[in-house]
Amino acid sequence: MSFPRYERYKDSGVEWLGEVPEHWEVRKLRHAARIENGRDHKEIEVEEGGYPVFGSGGAFARASSFLSEKPSVLLGRKGTIDRPLYVDEPFWTVDTSFYTVVSEDMDAKFLYYQCLGIPFSFYSNGTALPSMTQTTLYEVPSLRPTIIEQQRIVLFVDSETAKIDGLIEEQRRLIELLKEKRQAVISHAITKGLNPNAPMKDTGMEVLGKIPSHWNCGPLKHFAKVIDCKHVTVEFVDAGKPIVSIRELKNDRIELSEAKLASEEEWEFLREGRVPATGDLIICRNASVGAVGEVTSGMEFSMGQDVCLVRPSIPGGFDFFMLISGVVRQQIDALLVGTTIRRLNVEAIRGLIVADPPKGERLKIARYLRSEAKKCDALVSEAVGVIELLQERRSALISAAVTGKIDVRNYVPKEAA
Repeated sequence: MSFPRYERYKDSGVEWLGEVPEHWEVRKLRHAARIENGRDHKEIEVEEGGYPVFGSGGAFARASSFLSEKPSVLLGRKGTIDRPLYVDEPFWTVDTSFYTVVSEDMDAKFLYYQCLGIPFSFYSNGTALPSMTQTTLYEVPSLRPTIIEQQRIVLFVDSETAKIDGLIEEQRRLIELLKEKRQAVISHAITKGLNPNAPMKDTGMEVLGKIPSHWNCGPLKHFAKVIDCKHVTVEFVDAGKPIVSIRELKNDRIELSEAKLASEEEWEFLREGRVPATGDLIICRNASVGAVGEVTSGMEFSMGQDVCLVRPSIPGGFDFFMLISGVVRQQIDALLVGTTIRRLNVEAIRGLIVADPPKGERLKIARYLRSEAKKCDALVSEAVGVIELLQERRSALISAAVTGKIDVRNYVPKEAA
C-alpha cells in the first residue's frame, strides 16, 4: 500500500525528524503536555478491583485510587525509558514513570504515537541506569498538525496497525502450535518408539503409560550417571575459561558466547571429576528448572552453580530428547520445591522415571527426532522472522504518519469505505 506525500515540506531543524509538512508547527513537548511525577502506591494497593498501577515497564498492580482519569501518555523516568504507554482509563503510576496531562489542542493518542519515535537514548541522562528528567523531556521536539489532522492520523495508524497486529498474532499462534507439535512428536517417540505395530505393555506408571513390551523403564540413575556441580563461589574474571550455569542453558542448547569466565586455576578445580564430554547433558536445577543442553564436539567448560551433568550409559542423543520431553517435564513440575526460587534436588533428578529402549532403537529414535526437531525449528525461525518484519513495518508506518512523510488526510478504512 502506498500513500501520497504532502505538497510542500520544510526542514524541521531536528536531525531525527528531517523534513516535515510546511504547515505543521515544530514545537517542544512542553507545549503538548504537562509532565507529572508518579507516586508510591503502597498505601492504596488492593488485591483486586480498583485501578491499574503502571511502572516504566507496564501495569503490575491495582490501586484503590487514581492519579488521572483522562487519556495520558506515560513516559519512563528510570530503567525502561524507551517504551511510552498510552492509557485511556483512570490509572495510578509510580515514581519510576511520568504521566502527562495533554494540552487541549493535542490528541493524546497522536502524542503517544509521536513519542514512540523519540530516540530516548540520545536524551537519557543516566549511564548505568537510563533515566529521564522533566526538564529534558520538555525540550524534546514535538510536531503539531491541526487537531483534525491529528485525529485523522490516529484513525489511520489505529486501523493499519490493527491489521499488522492481527498478522503478528497469527504468526505467534503458529509458533505455539509448532512448539506443541514438536513436544508431542518427542514425547510420543521416546515412550512409544517408531514402530506403530509394536506390542505394548503397561508400565503401571501414569507418567509413562504403555511402552513397547521389549523396552525397560525405571529411574534415570539406572541408565545414566548424574554428577552434581561443586558448590563453591567462583570469582569471575575478564579473561579466563567459560563457566556454564543457569544463564547458559537456552532453548535446549548450551550457549557459551556470553558465559562468565573463571581463572584457569579455579576452572581446573571445578572440573576435577566433572569434565563434560561430547554427548553429556547439562540440566538446570534452579530458576529455569529443567532446562537442558547437550555437550557438542569442541565444547570446553566447567560447571557452575545450580546445574548437574547427566552422562548417558548409551550415548547418541536419546536421553537428551527424553529430558526435554513432556514426560520428564511433568515429573519436574511435580517435584519442584521452594516458593520464591523454584529448585530441583539432585536426587530428584536421579529418580526421574524414564523409558529405556535397546541401543539400536535409541539411535534410530534420536536420529528421527533430530530431523523432526530441525524441521520444526526452521519453521519457527521463519515465523519469528516474519514477526520481526511485521514489527519493523509497523514502526515505519507509525513514524511515517506522525512525522508527515505520508499524507493520510483522505484515508478511509476499508471497512468504512
